[in-house]
Amino acid sequence: MKTTILTFVCAMMLAISQGGCIFLAAGAAGVGTAKWMSDKVGQEVDKPMVKVADAVKDVFKDLHMKMTSESATTQMTQLLAKYSDGRQVWVDVRVVDAHNSRVDVRVGWINGEADAHKILEHIVKKVQAWL
Repeated sequence: MKTTILTFVCAMMLAISQGGCIFLAAGAAGVGTAKWMSDKVGQEVDKPMVKVADAVKDVFKDLHMKMTSESATTQMTQLLAKYSDGRQVWVDVRVVDAHNSRVDVRVGWINGEADAHKILEHIVKKVQAWL
């Protein structure tokens, strides 16, 4: 009986300590996701998705970025490029409606918000210049 109680107590302590690690890991993952999302910048523009995607390609050329990938569906186009320092650039263009789109830009895994703003600003200017 004494051995059974001792085994039960040890098993409970092990479970509690394991649970704490799981919560710590989950918290760390949440913080990482929040940081990832906070470095992404976006804006709605008053042009269809296809036109905005074309503007993104022009901006990549203007900023001397090499486009590495493009994938498209009827609702979203994702364009990937390499920034001048080698960081990955993600630009997602989503359909809002037939005449409007949303552009989201990220640069690198962390601390790319300033560069993402710069790229987004160029995209918006390019879109606005097109009548």
